[in-house]
Amino acid sequence: MTSPFAHAHAVHPDWRMALGLVLTQLQAQRPAPAVDAPTLGWCYFSDHHAPAAEALLASLRERFPGAAWVGAVGVGVCAGAVEYFDEPGLVVMLAALPREQFRVFSGQRPLPAASEGFRAYTAQVHADPATPELGELIGELGRRVDGRYLFGGLASSRNRTLTLAAEAGAAGGVYRGGLSGVAFSAEAGVVSRVSQGCQPIGTPRRITESERNIVYALDGEPALDVLLRELGVDENLPREALPRLRHTLAGLSEPEEEAEFGLPAQNPEFATVARRGSFGTETRVRHIVGVDPQRRGVAVAELAPAGHQLAFCRRDVEAARRDLVRIGAEIRSALEPEELPLAAAARAGTRGGTALATGGSGRRMLGAVYVSCTGRGGAHFGAPSAELQLVRHALGGSTAENLPLVGFFAAGEIGHRQLYGYTGVLTVFTAPG
Repeated sequence: MTSPFAHAHAVHPDWRMALGLVLTQLQAQRPAPAVDAPTLGWCYFSDHHAPAAEALLASLRERFPGAAWVGAVGVGVCAGAVEYFDEPGLVVMLAALPREQFRVFSGQRPLPAASEGFRAYTAQVHADPATPELGELIGELGRRVDGRYLFGGLASSRNRTLTLAAEAGAAGGVYRGGLSGVAFSAEAGVVSRVSQGCQPIGTPRRITESERNIVYALDGEPALDVLLRELGVDENLPREALPRLRHTLAGLSEPEEEAEFGLPAQNPEFATVARRGSFGTETRVRHIVGVDPQRRGVAVAELAPAGHQLAFCRRDVEAARRDLVRIGAEIRSALEPEELPLAAAARAGTRGGTALATGGSGRRMLGAVYVSCTGRGGAHFGAPSAELQLVRHALGGSTAENLPLVGFFAAGEIGHRQLYGYTGVLTVFTAPG
């Protein structure tokens, strides 16, 4: 069965040569609907090619005039089981999706309302990290899609921070600032998971006193005292304490968020399973930016209102590996046929007590997008491209070996309606098997 997705990738300091290599790889995959008549394309390029973003997009649109485009710049990009960090990389994925199943949006072309004839179920979002009130904008957009789920990330660059969002035949498409991306209807078939990369040091505690981003009390106890005790260090021995503090992070969460999403019951393609000793997807990891020895406070890089939960944590390679394997297993499980109850089986005309569910089960993987933190990648996982190889293994090893997959390393990752750090967001496009 021919897949409606295709991808290619190349490295070259000249963007024209990189694009030529990509186009040659795509041509070699013909005949295929994704190459002959694509409707949607993804383009991620390293910041080496950011100065040529407009020319690159124009060349892609000239070669594939019927396709809409989305994408972003990154300090690293990835495709298949390969990542390109600090290299002039270019990755492209094409898809022949029905046009009624998606809509490209940007600041100049906002996401259409349901009354305009398109109901957005989920959306892939690219954003400029310098955008004011970015967290609030992401949350507001998440409330506008029926599935209450977004996926994507923040562009990362050492020169021009850019995102792409271009409708077929429309002008422009390269943006600085704001949000852009592509929304999908429920018929598109999307399964997504967030993989955390940090391990809690102690137990989550409720913030009982705070002022903006400074936490003064956790469960009624001075926050700095809790932090030092959980790290097992003495503040009177700064040579020992300071290095440990620099490598410690804070995980913030709102206990009511999972209930608000209603994900496990209503949206199984985005559902998560809580794991003892690990962070769930409701947790946002932020840096500790200072301490107040006099008032025994701990300052974190986000507003920390009283009533929220906080758990001190550290980056952990083994925890990140386990969590990538976990999300791969959850995605595979979400695609497997499910058993229907006896009554449903009888209505389906089957014999016995079960039947295979359809419409959202028994699906096959068509293509994927992976967005990871700039602080992850092979350097964090121990070898070049180790993270991407682990992603492919988690999705099924040889089964996923030829799965078209593209992505980039972001300055922040987007999942659910949250802005994350140190995470990986894996999204798979599916179709009935």
